[in-house]
Amino acid sequence: QVQLVESGGGSVQAGGSLRLSCAASGFSSSRFCMAWFRQAPGKEREGVASIDGDGTTNYADSVKGRFSLSQDNANVALHLQMNSLKPEDTAMYYCAVRSSRRCWSDWKLGYNYWGQGIQVTVSS
Repeated sequence: QVQLVESGGGSVQAGGSLRLSCAASGFSSSRFCMAWFRQAPGKEREGVASIDGDGTTNYADSVKGRFSLSQDNANVALHLQMNSLKPEDTAMYYCAVRSSRRCWSDWKLGYNYWGQGIQVTVSS
């Protein structure tokens, strides 16, 4: 049974940092495309960052230079280090997996599995 479990969310003041983690289980392979998305109230879901099975990463322009991905392939976990957080980063954050080694050319599309989401709140 495929399962994605997010952890590490919470509340922080602007300029602070948080680290989100996504633990994946139930997959036949340990290397596949994984990503973080977020959705703020009243807004559409947006892609934050992705990493494929070869380690290639993509980041949304709004988080470049502030957020970074790392992956623990042994435990099939994906981490999102979020620094210099801004109030506009406040959202529900979701982990997603595409059950393929490579992400689509548009890395924001094509995900098969989603986590339940975890809240990140940044206060000014």
